[in-house]
Amino acid sequence: MRVNVLLYEPGKENEGIHSLELSGKTVVLMFEDIDDADRYAGLLEAQDFPTPSVQCFDQEEIEEFCFKSGYEAKLVEKGFVPNTEEERLLLSPPQVNKDVTNWNNDDNQHSLDDLDDFRKKLEELL
Repeated sequence: MRVNVLLYEPGKENEGIHSLELSGKTVVLMFEDIDDADRYAGLLEAQDFPTPSVQCFDQEEIEEFCFKSGYEAKLVEKGFVPNTEEERLLLSPPQVNKDVTNWNNDDNQHSLDDLDDFRKKLEELL
């Protein structure tokens, strides 16, 4: 099945995938319906978060990427109705987002090897 994910700077050196922190896990959302993905991206933009691009992939590719990266892939099915506050985050981003404007501070430093490995994993998705 084809799913839609949110990418930042697709195809560029600093490409990234949108994720959430839920219950201590990093979760990548896979939207079955492109309209849901577009709406989520628009909500992020309205919160002054960097605007992601909606990209379509095979679900298996995203799940494999997430597994290799230690993330959890979560499918948001068309017509999904949340039952809990946490599930609501699958349709609407949290009111407060992590600050992504200062990726180069000491707390967020990663080795160049780590970044290259991550970049290669993202490129494998394309």
